[in-house]
Amino acid sequence: MTDWLTHVFDHPDLKGIGIIALKSLIIYIFLVGGLRLLGKRELGQMNIYDLVLIIVLGNSVQNAMMNGDNSLVGGLVAATVLLIANRIFGALMHRSVRLERSMVGQPSLILNNGVPVRQKMDQEGITQEQLIQALREHGIDRPEDAKMAVLEVDGSISVVPNESEVLRSKHHFKALRLP
Repeated sequence: MTDWLTHVFDHPDLKGIGIIALKSLIIYIFLVGGLRLLGKRELGQMNIYDLVLIIVLGNSVQNAMMNGDNSLVGGLVAATVLLIANRIFGALMHRSVRLERSMVGQPSLILNNGVPVRQKMDQEGITQEQLIQALREHGIDRPEDAKMAVLEVDGSISVVPNESEVLRSKHHFKALRLP
């Protein structure tokens, strides 16, 4: 084999593979928890600073995960562990409503019958300007012209105009934490 081909297929020993796998799993859990703490509005409104953060995070944790190993096999082990961990985490959230609520969150009512719900807006980090912008995006000029605005779990704001018919079940109100 030529010298360059030998380097392509270099690989860590079994202990090195285990260390890469464990570090990758720990970093995955840490990042999922850390990004969850940012809150739904921040994740739903990525800007240039968030993009830079994601790139820098990826670069900084790569060194910690790889244990100084930059072999092809080491990278494949780290990627495989991250993909499997993500798949397992998704399956666990699908099976556990409690886990899903704690990680994904629930929608929050931030405007009710044209009146901003200040406590929820403050809690979720939504400014009056952001609420007004969301109303304009839905073709509504004034808060009084909206039946409700909901901060969704993905960080977007849904708006229901006054003239709209909304299904108002007990489940719907419970999810939005209405009395």
